[in-house]
Amino acid sequence: MITVLDKNTALVLIDLQKAVLRREAVHPVKDVIEKSATLVAAFRKAGLPIVVVSVNPFGAAWLESRKDQYGLPKGKATQTLLNLVMSVFGLLDTVKEIKTQPDDIFIIKKTWNAFYNTALHNELQKRSITGIVMAGVSTSIGVEGTARAASELGYNLSFATDAMTDTKMEAHTNSINVIFPRIGEVGKTIDIIEKLSNRV
Repeated sequence: MITVLDKNTALVLIDLQKAVLRREAVHPVKDVIEKSATLVAAFRKAGLPIVVVSVNPFGAAWLESRKDQYGLPKGKATQTLLNLVMSVFGLLDTVKEIKTQPDDIFIIKKTWNAFYNTALHNELQKRSITGIVMAGVSTSIGVEGTARAASELGYNLSFATDAMTDTKMEAHTNSINVIFPRIGEVGKTIDIIEKLSNRV
C-alpha cells in the first residue's frame, strides 16, 4: 500500500525501449506503457523530475565474462556493428508513447542497476530528491536491480506494480510480493497519483 510520497520525489522509468518491449511479457505491454505514460503526465503536472533510463549493454564487461552466449554476440567488433544497426532502426529508443522533454533526466546503463557507473545518483541529489517511484521492465531485472541500489543509497521507494512486467510470472511475482515490500511501498498507478497532491 502506498501511504505517502516524499515532497521531492522523482519518477524513474526503466528500459521502456522498443527492442526491450518486443520481448515476450507476462502482462500486456500496451497496458504497462499506458500506465507509465499516465505517471509521466502526473509527475509533469506536479512539477516533479522524470528519469528515463535505457539500457545499452554493448561493450559491458559482464557480457564478455559470461561463459554462455546470453543471446548477444561476444567480441567488440560484432557488438559495435549490432549497436549501430539497432541505433539506426531506433530499437534502443524509448517508445513514443512516453512523452519525454529535454529537461528530463536521461540515463543510459549497461547493467541491471541504473545507479551503477551512471550519473543518476548525482542528478537526483542535485534536485534534493529523497523519494523514487519506479516503473518499467523487467520487474525482476532492471526495476529490482535499480531498486536494490536505491534502497542502499537511502531513497524512499514506491512501486507502480501495474506499470511493470517481466518475461516470467514467477520472477515478477517474487519481486512484487517478496522483495519490493521489504525496501519500499507497493501499489497501483492510481494510488501513486492520489498521493502526489499531498506529499510530505
